[in-house]
Amino acid sequence: MHHQQIPTPVQAAQPLVTFIVTYYNLPVQMLCECVDSILALSLSESEREIIIIDDGSEVSPMNALMKYGDDIVYIRQHHQGVSVARNTALHMAKGAFIQIVDGDDVLIKEPYEQCLDIARSHPDAEIIVFDFSTTPTMATVSKDDVKQLSGVAYLSNHNIQGSIWCKLFRQSVRSQLEFTPGICYGEDEEFTPQLILRAEVVYLTPYKAYYYRQHKDSAIQQHDESSKEKRLNDNLQVIRHLQLLADRMPYNDRLAMNRRVAQLTMDYIYNVIMLYHSPKVLNTTVNTLHQYGLFPLPDHDYTTKYTWFRRITSTSIGRTLLLHTLPLINKER
Repeated sequence: MHHQQIPTPVQAAQPLVTFIVTYYNLPVQMLCECVDSILALSLSESEREIIIIDDGSEVSPMNALMKYGDDIVYIRQHHQGVSVARNTALHMAKGAFIQIVDGDDVLIKEPYEQCLDIARSHPDAEIIVFDFSTTPTMATVSKDDVKQLSGVAYLSNHNIQGSIWCKLFRQSVRSQLEFTPGICYGEDEEFTPQLILRAEVVYLTPYKAYYYRQHKDSAIQQHDESSKEKRLNDNLQVIRHLQLLADRMPYNDRLAMNRRVAQLTMDYIYNVIMLYHSPKVLNTTVNTLHQYGLFPLPDHDYTTKYTWFRRITSTSIGRTLLLHTLPLINKER
């Protein structure tokens, strides 16, 4: 009897990295430069996945993206904000690692290759932290400057960069963690510390692998009244959420998260001063933070600047002094 052999489907190899690129009403040329920077990396077609999420732009960039063919996956959704756009892509992503990129930014090849080297050669790596540049620098740094530590140790002892695009992270570490819909300012600050605390192994590098391109349409550059109000409301919502999460965490995780909450509260007070220059608004802010148990700032010497800021803001005279002098002082990041 003749038996027909049924072919067994061959499963495609898992990509090493899924690149999630969010796009909304940006110059198409910037988006193409972003995609080109990803394609320029040493990753083969099977090692990479590029998902572009168009969050309902007025004009679709699809025609300009046709040249990329099967190198990209393009998804267009109704405008729901960057958090929902990222979540959509996270649910689709097949890569072992996730790299989130804003559509107006680019990856810097040489230093980013060093991050990929860590992902390839260290199977224990769960998050690879790198730096960003506001200029398209191509400088690389010695591998000797890379540090390995736990997520708890990283959050407990470092003033972290909250931006998620400076983190190459394993999808398995993220698990069910998502960005909060409706948050337009500070969505990274809410997501990143939670992600870090889930990681057993973090590689901390000084590589400036991400070119952050500031321009007039960037969300952080919007200073009209509605944008300022939305920014501060979102920031406070994020701080409150992290504060409540910390209360339910194990001891060491709680200490680490409380540090982040305190630093974000410091940033919040700074932003109120810089955006409004108003004693009335500052006093209202301080009273609100006090009601939530966020002010006075906790008596910890996290950093020199934090200690200095905490002491000065603890008195009304100090806060008045800051209103007049803070615009001349660089914010700690």
